[in-house]
Amino acid sequence: MTLSDLRRDDWSRFSLKQRLQRYGVLALTLLAIGWAVSSIEVIWAWVWDAPEQMGDLFGRMIPPDPSNLSAILRVLWETVNIATIATAFAVILSLPVAWLAAQNTTPNRATLWVGRFILVSSRSINTIIWALLFVAIFGPGIVAGIVAIMFRSIGFVGKLLGEAIEEIDKRPVEALEATGASRFKVIAYAIVPQVMPTFWAVSILRWDINLRESTVLGLVGAGGIGIILQGAIDTFNWREAATVLLAILGLVILGEIVSAWLRRRIL
Repeated sequence: MTLSDLRRDDWSRFSLKQRLQRYGVLALTLLAIGWAVSSIEVIWAWVWDAPEQMGDLFGRMIPPDPSNLSAILRVLWETVNIATIATAFAVILSLPVAWLAAQNTTPNRATLWVGRFILVSSRSINTIIWALLFVAIFGPGIVAGIVAIMFRSIGFVGKLLGEAIEEIDKRPVEALEATGASRFKVIAYAIVPQVMPTFWAVSILRWDINLRESTVLGLVGAGGIGIILQGAIDTFNWREAATVLLAILGLVILGEIVSAWLRRRIL
């Protein structure tokens, strides 16, 4: 056996210590998964019976019932309006929050934490929870849905815009400041042009996300196509439920097409 053969036989990607660490992490992961499964009450008979129940349910959905199609399309348009209006307001309100949450533009540490607290608060609460809260405040309807989507979107848009502001090239800012330019001119000519591509990309992305999220708001009374879907499910009208689901699928696909077209036109 040559020296090269010996080296080739002894070579290993991981050392013994690294292999033990990897196996230890894997064992801990499996133990955590096992503990998580054992700590929840799973009725396994229902799990094994699920494929049969799904087949029965899909069988009841075929063929879809288009008799209520005009009402479905009307509420579907309402869903688009909820997503669009909420996104517009969220983008406007997120601009000052992003400004406060960016380290290189916020006035001081106190405003920095205020801005970041707003972002975290917005993103940590699910849209459905926001909708439940605002249904209790405004009553059932599209106003609660718009405000819920808006509050959820502020954190998303503000977070990404704040990070974009922090990552700008500082040289244009320093050059304008060296000429004695006012703070407004520094913002308008050194910061805004660098952030605008991110601004449009994030706004279009959030509208696309909001289009999806607004389809389920009706389940809690906040307007949109979810109202008809909930009614169909409650009355076991599975054929109409299938029509609503197909309409939602078509809306999501159309949203993808529109958002892709907007990205090509703007970015």
